[in-house]
Amino acid sequence: MNERSFIFRRFMSTSPVSKGEQTRQAIILAAHDLFLQNGFHGASMRQIAQAAGLAVGSLYNHFSTKDDIFVAVLMARHPIHEILPALSAAQGDDVEAFIRDAARRAVASLQNRPDFLNLVFIELVEFKGCHLPGLAQTYFQQALAFTERLLEHNHQLRDIPLEMIVRTFIGLFLAYVVTGRMLNISPEALTQELPLDQFVDVFLYGILKEKSAAASAVQPPAQ
Repeated sequence: MNERSFIFRRFMSTSPVSKGEQTRQAIILAAHDLFLQNGFHGASMRQIAQAAGLAVGSLYNHFSTKDDIFVAVLMARHPIHEILPALSAAQGDDVEAFIRDAARRAVASLQNRPDFLNLVFIELVEFKGCHLPGLAQTYFQQALAFTERLLEHNHQLRDIPLEMIVRTFIGLFLAYVVTGRMLNISPEALTQELPLDQFVDVFLYGILKEKSAAASAVQPPAQ
């Protein structure tokens, strides 16, 4: 299935939809493709309208500005849609099994999303991440579900703020996928058991054979 077909099926998976909503989704789909090809600033409203099969005036009936279109694209196509449900569905009788399953599910969830790096980079580079707080707020409950699952294994965790554990997991997970793409590793290879298990080992246990005396002396800040 090509990327365009995948997006179309996602948009149209909930039916029935009104003609106005179909037009809106066609605009989002066309804008998504153009933003990935040309960047946000390289795609014009006229180009988006033409790709969606509309007159420019009709485009403004649905979106006031190009920024509004990008926000709609981001909300519809951000990889958080795939990642958070995958993390929330993770299973495991202990924290290690839970984290390993969460990592496998999260990596697998992005196999059909070759666009996700481009979309995230456009947001970070061209918008300085200004839309991310709103996105995080929208999906706070799903993120909280993953955090609560971790809390079930709290007795196995070091005395580290839970927020830092979650941030570290997400950061390392994204780094695993991003560096894999940079090294031209296929999405299928990224989900193979050995490299993914090695990644999880680093997250769970670090890279040092033993904890240094200096590190052992570091105390967590007072809460």
